[in-house]
Amino acid sequence: MIAVTLAEVAELTGGTLSGGDPGTSVTGAVTLDSRTVGAGDLFVAVAGERVDGHDFIGAAADAGAVAALGTRPDPALPCVVVDDPVTALGRLAAGVHARLAAGGLTTLGLTGSSGKTSTKDLLGQVLATAGETVSPPGSYNNDIGLPLTVLSADERTRFLVLEMGARGPGHIARLCEVARPSIGVVLNVGTAHLGEFGSAEVIAQAKGELVEALPADGTAVLNADDPRVVGMAPRTRARVVTTGRGTGADVRAVDVVLDDSARGRFTLVAGGEEHPVELRVVGEHQVANALSAAGAALAAGMTPADVAAALSAAGPRSRWRMEVERRADGVTIVNDAYNANPESMRAALAALVGLPATRRIAVLGAMAELGPGAAEEHVRLGRDVAAAGIDLVVAVGPDAVGIADGAAEAGPRAGEGAGEESVLVPDRAAARQLLSEVLRPGDVVLVKASRSYGLELLAADLLAGEAGA
Repeated sequence: MIAVTLAEVAELTGGTLSGGDPGTSVTGAVTLDSRTVGAGDLFVAVAGERVDGHDFIGAAADAGAVAALGTRPDPALPCVVVDDPVTALGRLAAGVHARLAAGGLTTLGLTGSSGKTSTKDLLGQVLATAGETVSPPGSYNNDIGLPLTVLSADERTRFLVLEMGARGPGHIARLCEVARPSIGVVLNVGTAHLGEFGSAEVIAQAKGELVEALPADGTAVLNADDPRVVGMAPRTRARVVTTGRGTGADVRAVDVVLDDSARGRFTLVAGGEEHPVELRVVGEHQVANALSAAGAALAAGMTPADVAAALSAAGPRSRWRMEVERRADGVTIVNDAYNANPESMRAALAALVGLPATRRIAVLGAMAELGPGAAEEHVRLGRDVAAAGIDLVVAVGPDAVGIADGAAEAGPRAGEGAGEESVLVPDRAAARQLLSEVLRPGDVVLVKASRSYGLELLAADLLAGEAGA
């Protein structure tokens, strides 16, 4: 972060400094975790469901923090006292971002129902070849994560890539008030969080808040293959660049094929040029993500040739998103357990089908936040799993019963294991035990569910060869 004095922190957040010298500067990072505090840091004390950050101000002081941001004074550290530390964090980030933007920082915002983090990771790596870039791994896409990302930038930063999530209308607009992008990318409109939004139309309205926030001299990068996304074009003053596989897209992929590891290869067509791309990330759905990243990087000033070369060098960065690893005994585990919705489930299944295997096994938990249509969506997914030719479906937990039912409705399929193509198990332990008994060399196992079900733990056990433990 750029250095700011405690007086400036108080001014930007609307808080009051209690104790300490107003001229003392925060020269380190801004953090909510006392375990990561270092010299010169600002510790933000947030009261959560399990712990209250104010209880750790003393530990932050011992670790070298120069001040805390919280709701009450503390004798251990100078404190900027505010009504709401999370709101104050956003205000601090907005003030810092304004200074950086005035110095030439290019800010890129990205949203969509699925693929946000994977695309953000690709874009961050592409831009890093052209200049200092801030784009942290993981999903820092809410009222805490996005300000922390902004505050990790400094005067050397040329590009700031921000992932923007939404749990309802107005959320993305609020994030854009913290850091207004000049380039906005919308990937897709799906059914993630449908239970909270109510309809796909409301989701599209919320995602489109990003393009509404763009300045007239900015660029909106819209997925032309998604009608709801390209339909956002009239909602922005910015220049519109479309991406996709159709002939009308400004940035498109032609001659798309998958290699024997289900990684996409294609020719990038943009700006009257054509350049080969060989992705290092798994799944055909990553082609659309790569095109969105390409459109944003081109809008930021990179050349098509440089973008294609950088995409070909970019690898996976964030955990539990199509992590493909092989055990010593020849079993391959695909850990895509970070989150799940109908669209991302089907994309992962398509990737599984594209991987060479003796048998393909899908270990699936439930999809959360789908609303009243959740039961039907799970049954439909089960049917699609069966239609894809997956050899064994293991549905984990009572909320995933629809997946097992839908797969069973398809009837027995030819091949080994007939009669056991669809199994419902009560929990992760039962799934681990079952798989320890049936896995053999050449099997490829996909593990996927909404994050709340914790199947990344099962994937880790399987990869470690602990299935029989």
